[in-house]
Amino acid sequence: MVSNQTYLDSSEILEWERIKKRFDVICNAVSKTNSLKIMIDAEESWIQGAVDELVEEMMLKYNAKRAVVFNTVQMYISNRLSYLQDIYFFGKKNNIKIGIKLVRGAYMEKERERAFIKGYNSPICIDKYSTDVNFNNGLIYCLTYLNVFDVFTGSHNEESCEMFSKKLEEKKLEKNDDRVWFGQLYGMSDHISFNLSKNGYNTAKYLPFGPIKEVIPYLFRRAEENTSLGTQTSRELLYINKELLRRKNNF
Repeated sequence: MVSNQTYLDSSEILEWERIKKRFDVICNAVSKTNSLKIMIDAEESWIQGAVDELVEEMMLKYNAKRAVVFNTVQMYISNRLSYLQDIYFFGKKNNIKIGIKLVRGAYMEKERERAFIKGYNSPICIDKYSTDVNFNNGLIYCLTYLNVFDVFTGSHNEESCEMFSKKLEEKKLEKNDDRVWFGQLYGMSDHISFNLSKNGYNTAKYLPFGPIKEVIPYLFRRAEENTSLGTQTSRELLYINKELLRRKNNF
């Protein structure tokens, strides 16, 4: 069984084994470097169980010395804080590092529609406020247990990034502690990324690449997520225009 509680047939078992072998080859190659990490993306809730199982298997093999393999946790799913608690004890029990990339989430409408059609309770937080609380609590939880966690916060939300940076100060952790990273999508929230980087925090821009038919839907989902940022988007456009004007005046 993988995720949906139905048994796989022989061809599906072979396909799943091929997937696991491909992941193993990639994770093994990354583990042989000094600093590269691999972050496995999150999926819909009805698929996520299989993803978690696969990522945890890779963590057991490659995260003994450092956090090589990261799982992505979508905190708009209401029970994912419990998952963080479970995987913390999994890491502690097995004496391995747990890499976590925290995001709010990408499949809200699809999740709610499927839950309605199939007649089960939606796994999504009831509203944005609850999602924000869940996300921030997840960040604080990971930061509290850096003896086990490495955490990458993938957020375009100013308040969450500010809160997280202040928690680092409160816990007297170095801004450039290699266990803690901030990240935003390339071309989005550059003012957050550049200010974090300028002030000494570990900051990355992540760039999607691949076939157009796969990348464009991904970018559409990111754009839909960021429509909820309201005035932050207008402010970002203002910063872009100011930067364009600055560059024009310097030439």
